[in-house]
Amino acid sequence: MPGRKKEVFLDLVPQRDEKEKEKEEKEKGSRSSRSGPLSSRRRPAWCAAAEGAGLGWLTDRDARAAGTMMAQNRFILLLALGAVLAVLSLSLQFLHLIPISPIREERPAAKSRKRVSPVLHTDPPEPDPVYEAYAYCNIPNRTEQGWEGHSPADYKLLSVQVLIRHGDRYPLYAIPKTKRPAIDCTLDPHRNPTHPKLAAFVNHMSWGGRARWDPVLSALPRVPSHSACEMGELTQTGVVQHLQNGEHLRSVYIKRHKLLPAHWSGRQLHLETTGKSRTLQSGLALLYGLLPDFDWAKVSVRHQWSTLFCGSGCDCPMRNQYLEEEQRRQYELRVADVALERTYAEMARLVGVATRQMRAASPVDSLLCHLCHGLSFPCGARGCLSLRHFSSIKRQQLEDERERRRRGLYRRYALLAAHPFLNGTAVRMLRVASGRRDELLALFSAHDVTLAPVLSALGLSGARFPRFAARLVFELWRSPPSPLGAAGDEAGDGDLRRLFVRVLYDGEDVTFRTTFCRAHKRHAGQPLCPFASFLSFVRRDMFGALNATSYQEACRRRPV
Repeated sequence: MPGRKKEVFLDLVPQRDEKEKEKEEKEKGSRSSRSGPLSSRRRPAWCAAAEGAGLGWLTDRDARAAGTMMAQNRFILLLALGAVLAVLSLSLQFLHLIPISPIREERPAAKSRKRVSPVLHTDPPEPDPVYEAYAYCNIPNRTEQGWEGHSPADYKLLSVQVLIRHGDRYPLYAIPKTKRPAIDCTLDPHRNPTHPKLAAFVNHMSWGGRARWDPVLSALPRVPSHSACEMGELTQTGVVQHLQNGEHLRSVYIKRHKLLPAHWSGRQLHLETTGKSRTLQSGLALLYGLLPDFDWAKVSVRHQWSTLFCGSGCDCPMRNQYLEEEQRRQYELRVADVALERTYAEMARLVGVATRQMRAASPVDSLLCHLCHGLSFPCGARGCLSLRHFSSIKRQQLEDERERRRRGLYRRYALLAAHPFLNGTAVRMLRVASGRRDELLALFSAHDVTLAPVLSALGLSGARFPRFAARLVFELWRSPPSPLGAAGDEAGDGDLRRLFVRVLYDGEDVTFRTTFCRAHKRHAGQPLCPFASFLSFVRRDMFGALNATSYQEACRRRPV
């Protein structure tokens, strides 16, 4: 029975004939021939590479392995070549044989379709009191720079006259019932701010007895020397400020233009100062920066008794009257300022004094010293003064400057106050232009009340109030002779036409902002201001605003 079931099962399986078997074998053989290891129809790249290397006898598996090995070898070879090129490139860059970055001029100027909105650089409508205060401090944290000594080619510098304000000083007034600023006025090269020549300057000043001194100045100390500063004493900051000024002017006038010869004489240098130790020491610091280790025997230090440097021309009644009117205007503006009066009252309450006593103490002077030296504001019995109080007083001062320019009273005073100094400047320029080699370099060390009227008289109404160590420079230049008629240019009016003047304030060229040269067309063939314009202004034109034709007339008669 089991055998019978098997037979029945076998009978149920369909039987294939011989033709179908042959057909299947042919199709199997055809597929085998198409997919063989060395087929020429669909061979991959590694198989062809194996045949090219003489490995055509390999089987399909061996050929695949050989192709993979060759690909790996090529990859390793490329890596090695890349490493060699990288090392070579770095070596060339290190030796500066090829530029690390493309030169700016060789870069193609690509067009940008991006719209760029212009940034408008405008001054704020009202100056920031704290910013203006820091500008006034003139903290010496960088090398002094400026446009002194710049002129067209072949122009010769004939003379330079420099009017400076003294450097940073200790306050002139003390705030009642508060501690004074703790500032050391001795000079220490290891204390900031410092200067590379500070130690040498202190040592050189000890030999000053060899110079010629006016009697009033010989008794003054040549360097600040008190460990606790006295009122109005020059600080180390003030000395460093003028060492920097002198060093800058040396690089321009001595090194580049050779204004003074190597063996200069005492007649070629003029040094004049008021009778305050801070102005004397400031002038000596600038002189040392300008002429390091100068010969004291060649130096004569002259005393100027007037802060206006008016000399024999100080007698001017109308000048004093204009000053009184200007001071009255300042007082009325101050009294009418309710916010300022409220500030004084609050400050007086904090320190425990009367408001009028606080106002009379000019607290802004002491607070400014704290600000410039990074000290905390002083405290009283009921609290401490703050930056808000300082800003309120400084704001009123800025408003006063704007009102002063608008009213014009100060300008009348300034024209008469500055004329003697400006006239002396013109006279010295004329002497040098005539061929005399006297006073090629003149230095005047003064105060803010000296510079301020000179700036106003020149018409520089927008100039900042003189900061510590401010400098005002007058340069006299001569143009090269003309190819035609050069012989006639050596003297007389022809020589005057070849003279030109530049005026610079704190390194900025302000010549074409002055009243006497504002209308000059500097781009019409002559880039400098004619000296004749300055001379005419000093001799006659500056008195037109006073309805006068001379200094004597303007000093004696009030304009109608």
